[in-house]
Amino acid sequence: MNPIKVAIAGILGVVVTLGLLYLMNSLVNTEFAQPDASKSVKIPDIRMSNTKIETRLDDAKPEKPQEPETPPDLPEPEFDAPDVSGEALNMTAPVAKAGIDVGSGSLAFSEGEYLPIVKVPPEYPSTALSRGIEGFCTVVYTVTETGTTRDPQPIEDQCITKDGKPTSVFNRASVKAALKFKYKPKVVDGKPVEVPGVKNRFTYEMQK
Repeated sequence: MNPIKVAIAGILGVVVTLGLLYLMNSLVNTEFAQPDASKSVKIPDIRMSNTKIETRLDDAKPEKPQEPETPPDLPEPEFDAPDVSGEALNMTAPVAKAGIDVGSGSLAFSEGEYLPIVKVPPEYPSTALSRGIEGFCTVVYTVTETGTTRDPQPIEDQCITKDGKPTSVFNRASVKAALKFKYKPKVVDGKPVEVPGVKNRFTYEMQK
């Protein structure tokens, strides 16, 4: 450390300390005199002017809006009934038509004989649809005592294309449709009986 700087700092510290002590002594020993009342300034009183407050109790009421006029009754529009014909409902998608061919007088409408009630057309097989195949398929089954069908089987030599070629493309769709048929059962001596060997021919034609 530099001794000269230390000495100067010590002297400055002593001088500042003595100065502070002198200032404190002067403040303590000073006698403060009372303020001169003659030199005081009097603030004048503030008076508010008399203001009359008017209260309005009867406020103007808003006018009642006029009621809207009732619109006149408009006549109901008349539409021409569309002319719906069988041709207008034809779809471009292929459809299947189920024909009936039971043979040997099985569908004779005599008293007590079984009668078809519900005949569901089969769905056109997608394979035949994509290839443009048309044809027929005959299914043989048994009409039960309750009017349902049982054990439907396609007759192989009677499932052919429109050109007369044997095919099995229509077998599954035909069997599935035959299971949904409903009949009035055959009645013998007052009791329903089963009728085996019932045939149904399904026709598959694509919409022209």
